[in-house]
Amino acid sequence: MSANRLSLRQRLKERGLDGVTLLVLPGVVFVLALFIYPFAYGLVLSFHPKNGGGALANYQTFFSNPYLYDTIGTTLWIAVPVTVLNVVLSIPVALRVRLMRRQRLLTTILVIPITLGTVLVAEGLLTYLGPRGWLNRSLLLFGLVDNPVRLVHNYWGVMLSLVITGFPFTFLLTLSYITGIDASLEQAGAMLGARARERFRRILLPLLAPGLAITLALAFVQAFTVFPSAILLGAPAGPTRVISIAAYQAAFEQYDYPLASAIAMLMAGVQVVIIVALLAARGLVFRGPASSGKG
Repeated sequence: MSANRLSLRQRLKERGLDGVTLLVLPGVVFVLALFIYPFAYGLVLSFHPKNGGGALANYQTFFSNPYLYDTIGTTLWIAVPVTVLNVVLSIPVALRVRLMRRQRLLTTILVIPITLGTVLVAEGLLTYLGPRGWLNRSLLLFGLVDNPVRLVHNYWGVMLSLVITGFPFTFLLTLSYITGIDASLEQAGAMLGARARERFRRILLPLLAPGLAITLALAFVQAFTVFPSAILLGAPAGPTRVISIAAYQAAFEQYDYPLASAIAMLMAGVQVVIIVALLAARGLVFRGPASSGKG
């Protein structure tokens, strides 16, 4: 009996199913229960319109109504600039921080906005940047403006909130990739007479390309799913009516869950297209492993 059990164990081990592999099962169950099943359920639900009309009726409703399909362009108009700005800003900051002696302290300060949460950041921006906020009061007091500057309840308020909450995330990812590049490569370039700009363009940037592509993809997903900021700091019925608001209104105001599911599927589809494009484009400039043998 023990011999049979041993042979079964050996056969499973040959197929990669040993005790260590089985530790993955809880994670697989977690992903299936909290991601795969809800996604599959929403996909199926989107093909069952509330009022009938065929399997694609919800998608036809979305693309036949400018008030709905314009939300895709509005969301991209917010998410793309925020994503690019966060990543572009994170590169010089990460290059500087990696050389500092108190790197942990500065990193901790920079990631504080993540711990605050989107709603608290929005409330803070309303206090500081609102018509009666400290910034406008100061500008009016010193005579720099005649009327309060409108920085909230519009596009700029949402964008600023996403920059504040998204920058620490992109910074941490960029810093991890930059610190993984062997410093001797940059030193060799300096010894050969390459200036800082040339070293960055010819050495660092090609090695950072794979990591920056991942950072861009994750930062874009984070910005594209904007919801609290678009409501608290934007104009949810106008310039900042993003696609997540359209899905929310369909589900909890119109109680049309199939339409809301269809909007969510389209939202996921746009994200997948952008992510695939970014990951495909990274191969155009990738020239080798970012670690270059370090560690």
